[in-house]
Amino acid sequence: MTKTPPRPLRVLAAMSGGVDSAVAAARAAEAGHDVTGVHLALSANPQSFRTGARGCCTIEDSRDARRAADVIGIPFYVWDLAERFREDVVEDFVAEYEAGRTPNPCLRCNEKIKFAALLDKALALGFDAVCTGHYATVVLNEDGGRELHRASDMAKDQSYVLGVLDEKQLAHAMFPLGDTLTTKDEIRAEAERRGLAVAKKPDSHDICFIADGDTQGFLAKRLGKAEGDIVDESGTKVGSHEGAYGFTIGQRKGLRIGHPAADGKPRYVLDISPVNNTVTVGPVEALDVTGLTAIKPRWCGDAPAGPGTYTAQLRAHGGETTVTAEPVGDELVVSFAEPVRGVAPGQAIVLYDGTRVVGSATIATTTRRTEALLG
Repeated sequence: MTKTPPRPLRVLAAMSGGVDSAVAAARAAEAGHDVTGVHLALSANPQSFRTGARGCCTIEDSRDARRAADVIGIPFYVWDLAERFREDVVEDFVAEYEAGRTPNPCLRCNEKIKFAALLDKALALGFDAVCTGHYATVVLNEDGGRELHRASDMAKDQSYVLGVLDEKQLAHAMFPLGDTLTTKDEIRAEAERRGLAVAKKPDSHDICFIADGDTQGFLAKRLGKAEGDIVDESGTKVGSHEGAYGFTIGQRKGLRIGHPAADGKPRYVLDISPVNNTVTVGPVEALDVTGLTAIKPRWCGDAPAGPGTYTAQLRAHGGETTVTAEPVGDELVVSFAEPVRGVAPGQAIVLYDGTRVVGSATIATTTRRTEALLG
């Protein structure tokens, strides 16, 4: 198994206006590829998507990307994908929270925007590949198939949010930063050596379309207040809320419960029911999950033929856990070797075989240890 050999390609470099995508575009051009830079305008109101280090996709970011392209010496364009982004990412995000689930908009953006809408348009225009600043690695097999692997530096690995890519999309994906065993400071130093003004620009973080980081406030504006009860495991009311969408499974802070639990221990969100607008809380032990069922699996290559043992990642910055997983019809059935906590419907589970990404699916239901014991 060898890494994709370098050969000149027509490459469309997605340039967010940040340091990673700028260095990725520069490396692609330096490798001899015919590179064109493109900035994706994802907001109908581009003034609203950045506050300090938060967010991206503003006019400021577009200008930063253009200046970087000028320094690299590549053509540059701005493509308006705001409507597609609103429909496929923002509206999906709101709908998932309204349904009591916890979505990952970055993963959805990679699936629907960067490696669907953008890639489709790039291929239609005759480009061979889309280049981004993600930290992951595409590996070429002897049979010509491609695999997605973790980045060489696990501290920066972003393969989790790319686990939705199928083999066809991987065939046209390029991640020049993926096999870089360097720190972010060294990436910034490289940008400075290349004369890229974004070398010292703060990283964007959190959810790009919620510029101030107030997810609950954003959802309240979209969904309105909907007062309901906070109850314990017995169904006894212990507090109230202004919208069940403002909570996530495993949440401890911000519950505003009027009195402590009988044992004096903290309580955590165990369940969110949009049907009766109720949030259930309980002890941390009740969060232990022993298994789950996930839907909409997407495989980075062939789907597994039967049950297998893998490691799984359940959130973008989470660790790995050992699982047994098996595709059953259109679902993925997963059992954990050891109970895990904070698993919420709507999140993605990404399976790994060593460093190779096997695929991902969206968590639909979970099995708690307490439920298993009662069963």
